[in-house]
Amino acid sequence: MIKVNHLSKHFEDLRKGRVYALEDVSFEVRPGEIFGLLGPNGAGKTTCLRILSTVLKPSSGEAIVAGFDVAHHPAEVRQNIGFMSGNTGIYDRMTGWELVEYFGRLYGLPEDLLQHRLHEVFETLKMEDVRDVLGSKMSTGMKQKVSIARTIVHDPPVLIFDEPTSGLDVLVARALLEAIDALRSKGKSIIFSTHIMREVEKLCDRVAIIHKGQILASGTIEELSTRYQEPEMEELFFDLIRQADGDALELE
Repeated sequence: MIKVNHLSKHFEDLRKGRVYALEDVSFEVRPGEIFGLLGPNGAGKTTCLRILSTVLKPSSGEAIVAGFDVAHHPAEVRQNIGFMSGNTGIYDRMTGWELVEYFGRLYGLPEDLLQHRLHEVFETLKMEDVRDVLGSKMSTGMKQKVSIARTIVHDPPVLIFDEPTSGLDVLVARALLEAIDALRSKGKSIIFSTHIMREVEKLCDRVAIIHKGQILASGTIEELSTRYQEPEMEELFFDLIRQADGDALELE
């Protein structure tokens, strides 16, 4: 459902010249799989996800989402993805139902299908307590539920979560992870971007570790542990980051 081949994104800086936010990145995400994009802040995760969601255009390489090239068929890509970040952006003067309904109409869902999806999504996510609550009155957990609902209301085959648990308390974060896990069982192709190790270990089928715009390693957690002889994911992550930074200093 998602195929990324030699994807790069660079920007021109007056002082530094050409700066790569993403460099020669390749991976794929299969249906019914959660693919973890793991890296520190500034690693290139969000740049990659913005390209996949057509917010940014790649400088080179290609990205195919649900059969459509992000550079040549952006409208079709947007119709087939749901994107959620840690920033909920809930409108204060709309209820949970009104906001999700509004996004469904933006996606062009026919009215009868939209109403069916609204009832289905609200029941699946156990959101009856949010239905008539204004955004200004919602708790953080309520806002996250509404954010998920508007992400999936059009039933897209591809879902992208960009650090969705950032700033959440433990209970709300756990409920969010459970909701994402349930979407996998429905055959969705899911990218889950984070820098929290326990979330990766709990949720992801495969992971890619990204740093300074490049993928350092990818595979299942078991494969990476065997390959690098390190059973602890957190230690493996830091070892790869330190090694990459050390190699960069030697080249300088």
